[in-house]
Amino acid sequence: MSKFRFQDLDIWEESIEIGNILFDIADKLEENKLYRFSEQLRGAAMSVSNNIAEGSGSTSKNEFSHFLNIARRSAFENANILLILNKRNLISIQVLESLLDRIDVLCRKIMNFRKAIC
Repeated sequence: MSKFRFQDLDIWEESIEIGNILFDIADKLEENKLYRFSEQLRGAAMSVSNNIAEGSGSTSKNEFSHFLNIARRSAFENANILLILNKRNLISIQVLESLLDRIDVLCRKIMNFRKAIC
């Protein structure tokens, strides 16, 4: 089986793990017919890992850095969606805090990686 560069990146792996949790939340939202919330959460969740993967295929460090910035911004979007879901009592404070902590760590790792490649 082929292996792509991004598969060796810790930030990609962590974004996939967080994304899986966000997809589980999105599935529960759909069960409650909250399709727009579900769609938005899935899109933002996939955007993080997708942009890390896409950027890793770049031929320039500046272009890769650009995609890492987009991935980080998508992580912020996920945080915002989670805050809204909590305000609407759709996720617990425990789930919110746990995911916000993981997203914060991921954002820091993305920034550190971005600085290291530039």
